[in-house]
Amino acid sequence: MLVKNIVITGATSGIGQETAQQLLDQGHSIFFLARNKAKAEQTAATLKRTSGNESVDYVIADLASLATVREAVKEILKKWNRIDVLINNAGGIISERKESADGLELQFSMNHLGHFALTQGLLQVLKHSKARIINVSSEAHRAGNLNLEDLQLTSGYTAFKAYANAKLCNILFTRELARRYGSEGITSYALHPGIVNSSFASPLKGFFKVVFQVIKPIMISSAKGAETSVYLATEPGVEEQSGSYFKKKKAAQPAAGALDDALALKLWEASEALLAAHK
Repeated sequence: MLVKNIVITGATSGIGQETAQQLLDQGHSIFFLARNKAKAEQTAATLKRTSGNESVDYVIADLASLATVREAVKEILKKWNRIDVLINNAGGIISERKESADGLELQFSMNHLGHFALTQGLLQVLKHSKARIINVSSEAHRAGNLNLEDLQLTSGYTAFKAYANAKLCNILFTRELARRYGSEGITSYALHPGIVNSSFASPLKGFFKVVFQVIKPIMISSAKGAETSVYLATEPGVEEQSGSYFKKKKAAQPAAGALDDALALKLWEASEALLAAHK
């Protein structure tokens, strides 16, 4: 088996930690990004102990802070000159509109733009490695409706609207990656992990918190939720499905808006402009 070098975000809890665990169990090497140093150290120690695999490293970064993402890229590239898989897993939902350190709407920033910046920063190595890029999206994308004139949702904000838009961005980003870099060996995939019983929805209040409590009995475990990410990171032969959206380890049909390649291009260009404006 070829041991893969895998970079992953959001590995200190939930689906991300289970994804890292399963990949380490298979013998692969993991480099994860985390916001909190104490939690990162604890996670690294736990992963090493439970997998028996010492190939775990981490760097401190906040995906909602583009400056820390840039620094994380530098640290990763100091240690690795080959990255076989990038798993953009981290994400979250918050009840009230807040802005990131860069003055951007927080859900857009941490669910999409931070991962866009990370991918861009690692791009040359990803191309050289003919890497797989995996973006964890959600069925919530079906409620997304991007307004390119107001990506920051300065008006009409709701927690679910912002989250749905960000998850739609994940799929559009996946498609544009495949279009731009498929000829250079990069493949990209988006996925819905399932409705996972984790701390993900703990920041929610009111109606959506009630909804999550009601559906809790049918939620799946984090280990189950990690399966599609692990599949896309390791399964031979999925390259021909680059640009696709997956559920339960199979390609699935996303919402019509997620197939809008003109919108994908415009989102890419808007994201590049935001990175340029916050150097």
